[in-house]
Amino acid sequence: MKQLLQYCERHLHETLEAIEALVALESPSTDKAAVDRCGIEVARRLRALGAEVELVAQRERGDHIRARVGSGRSVMLLGHFDTVWPVGTLERMPLTRDGDRLRGPGTFDMKAGIALAMAAIAALDATRTPRPPITMVWTTDEEIGSATSRALVEREARDALAVLVLEPALPGGALKTARKGCGEFHLTVHGIAAHAGLDPGKGASAIHELAAQIATIERLQDLARGISVNVGIVSGGSRANVVAEEARAVIDARSPTRAGADTVEAAIRGLHPTRPGTRLTVEGGFDRPPMERSPAIAGLFARASAVAAALGLELREGSAGGGSDGNFTAALGVPTLDGLGAIGDGAHAAHEHVDIPSLAWRAALLAGILTSLSSSA
Repeated sequence: MKQLLQYCERHLHETLEAIEALVALESPSTDKAAVDRCGIEVARRLRALGAEVELVAQRERGDHIRARVGSGRSVMLLGHFDTVWPVGTLERMPLTRDGDRLRGPGTFDMKAGIALAMAAIAALDATRTPRPPITMVWTTDEEIGSATSRALVEREARDALAVLVLEPALPGGALKTARKGCGEFHLTVHGIAAHAGLDPGKGASAIHELAAQIATIERLQDLARGISVNVGIVSGGSRANVVAEEARAVIDARSPTRAGADTVEAAIRGLHPTRPGTRLTVEGGFDRPPMERSPAIAGLFARASAVAAALGLELREGSAGGGSDGNFTAALGVPTLDGLGAIGDGAHAAHEHVDIPSLAWRAALLAGILTSLSSSA
């Protein structure tokens, strides 16, 4: 393991260069041309590592990348290169090295993770350390729900020995062995319009009904069990002097367990109107299942902990409130370990950055986990 770390330390400048090159190619999820420019660079670098690379074409989103190193049953490396930042963000949030921090949009979430994967593979090959066949899937729409990439992710994961997700680490470098499932619901209340002054009794206010429904929805929240339910957007009505004919709410729901998610979803779908003349429609649901800490995930974390110990480091684990594509693979029963990307802070925030000194050992950790899985291939 030490030779892997030494290699990654000697080649840290290459890892930094790779991160900077990818961050310089801004790639907001909804800008296909921009995402594809970044994807072409990712593909070029993967081919330079000796990978067989396929661009999985998309009509409206960026083309996903599937890359393969070696043949046979593989370990899957998973992540995304789309970001939440629009093109032009670099003008006000420039890519800079500030002491031990590399700052810039997309550094932490999660272009550094892709660079770490490349560094780990390079270290394994340069030191002639055994490794399993590796399949990489880098997607372009994770930040907006993975609608076009989910099938690809699940298809590649089904035959994988394990899935290692290069999303950012938890604070201090802890890995993610659990993630909440994420759902979004759209509640529409249909009422009856009427003049608010002349004939208010002939109307049925969709807004008043929505207010009652929001109170009911709030009671579904159970923070002690990790279940959060948030009405984040409300809209409705047409004029102050018109009894509202329609009102809408968008609801974010999260649960650490499938059972909790099912309970919340059933409750939201089971809402019924309280005012005569109104009716409800509900759309949406839990689009990312929870990543629950299974025995298989615990075993994979134990393997990673042993690798970290061999590198002279202590590795911790934790859970995350947000979802990733690792939620999909874990729900299939495939051993999945998340948060193997960079240490840093500021995902989706103006202070986004990665910790430069930790990059070498994070790459070595990933390389060590891969070699530890080589005997299972």
